[in-house]
Amino acid sequence: MGIPKRTFSMLLLLSVATTGLAETPQTTAGVSAADPAQLVQMAQRHEHGEGVTRDIDTAIRLYCRAAQAGSADAQYRLGWIYANGRDLQGNEAAAAAWFQKAAAHGDAYAARMLRRLPAAAPQAHCILASGRFYREPLRSHPNPTPQLILRWVQRLAPEYGLDVPLVLAVIRAESNFNPRALSSKNARGLMQLIPATARRFGVRDIWDPLQNIRGGMAYLRWLLDNFAGNEGLALAGYNAGENAVERYRGIPPYAQTRNYVRKVSLWRRTRPERIASRG
Repeated sequence: MGIPKRTFSMLLLLSVATTGLAETPQTTAGVSAADPAQLVQMAQRHEHGEGVTRDIDTAIRLYCRAAQAGSADAQYRLGWIYANGRDLQGNEAAAAAWFQKAAAHGDAYAARMLRRLPAAAPQAHCILASGRFYREPLRSHPNPTPQLILRWVQRLAPEYGLDVPLVLAVIRAESNFNPRALSSKNARGLMQLIPATARRFGVRDIWDPLQNIRGGMAYLRWLLDNFAGNEGLALAGYNAGENAVERYRGIPPYAQTRNYVRKVSLWRRTRPERIASRG
């Protein structure tokens, strides 16, 4: 007998809500995330099997971290990997995207390589041998700026099938981007989770801003599924609890809840950068 759809959805959300908390591969032990040159050196060893087992995926992950930190050398080497295939199927668009980044940092070799390739992909992705995209794991911060929160939401929202403006509008309405916000009802953090809701969606540390966002997104995704995608009911449930919405068979007749739904619905129509301005 299969797992009921809602149960499966809940299990998935619980697993996602707790991922990304401490994702540091053993192969990078002792490598400073702030030292792109050291990351490139380690990546070269894994790419060519110098003193370690040859592992192209580990090399790509390390090059990717250095490239995202602004290393033109790493950007060029990623372009070379994708242009020449080796363990991967050649991906000329991805190669051109990375060569374009390296050339923008003044790498003359990358600029020459660009002349031989078709148009670059819209974004420079790190693609593993399996064909999956790799992104450096997010790292939390005790006091993130609204701009950092915006970047987190842009990364995480697709995992939960949520629109970025909707999540940002909820954060603005709940805490105005204050990670230490505490309500009279004991709701805490950026997305104002009460401890019971935090536990329900796998949040270990309710005051950790990144975990708080993940838990809030998991709850919002559950509400949307529970109310058949009706955004107004989901927002009302986020504010007043799903039981109140079910009891009144619609948005509860609470002035605070109805104002909340209107406010979030209005903000979510604006650009993400504007929502995150705290204006």
